[in-house]
Amino acid sequence: MAGVWLYHGLWCKLLGGCPQQVDIVAAVPRLRGRVTKPVLLGTGVIETILAVWVMSGRKPRGAAALGTALVAGMNAGGLTFGRQHIPAPKTLIAENVAFLALAWLAAEEDARA
Repeated sequence: MAGVWLYHGLWCKLLGGCPQQVDIVAAVPRLRGRVTKPVLLGTGVIETILAVWVMSGRKPRGAAALGTALVAGMNAGGLTFGRQHIPAPKTLIAENVAFLALAWLAAEEDARA
């Protein structure tokens, strides 16, 4: 799970490995112009911190809850305002549902250990 957060946070957002994400953020009202890049970078920092948190194994349910909120918020904003920049919206939703299901399964297993 941490690898997914690290990829999306560090590689895609902080290092600019997924340039279409700038377009998706820029499509959200009030996030256009000068605030687009700082919002994208801030999101990347949060995702990278979440990756470290997941790797730490501490409070796995809290990490899963934050991850769920991030995925839901980013998907809602991206699909509402930046859909034209998302090549396969249905696939995105299916992947994220599967990812969150696995994140919660792992969190519950870690919480019991």
